[in-house]
Amino acid sequence: MHPFATAVAVIALCTSAAAQAKPIGVIEPSQALTEARIALLSPPLKAAWQDYLNRSQTRLRADQAALAAERAGLSTVPPQPEGGNSEKSMPLDKPAAWYGSADALRVADNIVSFQTPSGGWGKNQPRDRPVRQPGQAYVSSNRSKFQKPGDFDAPEDENWSYVGTIDNDATITEIFFLSKVVAALPPPEAEKYRASTLRGLEYLLAAQFPNGGWPQVWPLQGGYHDAFTVNDNAIVEVAQLLEAVAAGQQDFAFVPPSLRERAQAAEKAALAGLLQAQVTVAGRKTLWAQQHDALTLAPTSARNYEPVALCSSESAAVLIYLMAHTNPSPAVIEAVEGGIATLRALAISGKTWRKDNELDGRRLYAAPGAAPLWARFYDANTQQPVFGDRDKTLHDDVADISLERRNGYASYGTAPSKALQAYAVWKQRGLPAAPSGK
Repeated sequence: MHPFATAVAVIALCTSAAAQAKPIGVIEPSQALTEARIALLSPPLKAAWQDYLNRSQTRLRADQAALAAERAGLSTVPPQPEGGNSEKSMPLDKPAAWYGSADALRVADNIVSFQTPSGGWGKNQPRDRPVRQPGQAYVSSNRSKFQKPGDFDAPEDENWSYVGTIDNDATITEIFFLSKVVAALPPPEAEKYRASTLRGLEYLLAAQFPNGGWPQVWPLQGGYHDAFTVNDNAIVEVAQLLEAVAAGQQDFAFVPPSLRERAQAAEKAALAGLLQAQVTVAGRKTLWAQQHDALTLAPTSARNYEPVALCSSESAAVLIYLMAHTNPSPAVIEAVEGGIATLRALAISGKTWRKDNELDGRRLYAAPGAAPLWARFYDANTQQPVFGDRDKTLHDDVADISLERRNGYASYGTAPSKALQAYAVWKQRGLPAAPSGK
């Protein structure tokens, strides 16, 4: 069972019955991956993790040195690239021939130009824009407009944040897009896009944790960005990408056999890591958190308002990924059965999450016959919904958090319904039962 008690500091409740509802706790920051923490590991683990950290630090220095070298002697540094919807600018559903068009090559050229020296890409950056200029930042600004000193997502260096990430489908989408361009072009014309794709895959392999997961940002940035990141389906989507590469699917036939073999091994390691990270409560498998500590795999926090908790929507994506495996192992079957049972137990009936007016914002309302609903976060031990706010307070009633967070965050959703639907199909395959006693 994961050690939750050390992650959330519980504060005293107000004793006055007439007082307004008080927070039930304070959200504590996630721990970065550091040499001091690695030093406490057993020798074999210590060696693997220290090598990983050294590799990250070496790549970080190289990335920063490359940018500094470009800027040396420049009278004016080009402006930071603009932010925006990146996925919309990299469509993956066009006819195959389109990826050889001028419009597609404009996107592909932008992608290649903004690839970091380590091989990754930033997030939230439109790719149908001009190519990167010498000395220009590799990524657009991702600074929150609400950011204050001490916020968990405040970077140590405002000018170096998310320089290589799998957050918001970054790097994953770029690789998929480039692979389609490679497939659409004659080999000589495709070479620079092929080389960029292979560098991107090497980046993902280099960034993989010894336990099979991935951090949100690599080279490592610190804080919750160093965690084993299930949030936004990051690890699942990287694993699915590597699975496609290993099989030579989705336009990855050009990937050399040796790299395909490494991709297959990495996907298997990711599967093992996800199985290990699944939270066990009272001897039963339940769900996953948004983030798990890189070293202990205990659930951990992220942004100010994202607590240590089970996460229903990301867990649904993990379960769908697990159910897509043919000939699942007993461990996979146990994980699926436990996760699905937990989602069923947590389903909320007869409620809807909506905004009726600006004054009240989004709230839960009675809605007989409404589709099942799930809170995003659940306390693992009590199985009750929990809600975080920007001031790092933790609440057990969504009505107690700020209007801005009620309106601006998906505190409730229906995503787990997809996992339940997939499970009904999965069970028709006649799979063996999960191990007894679980």
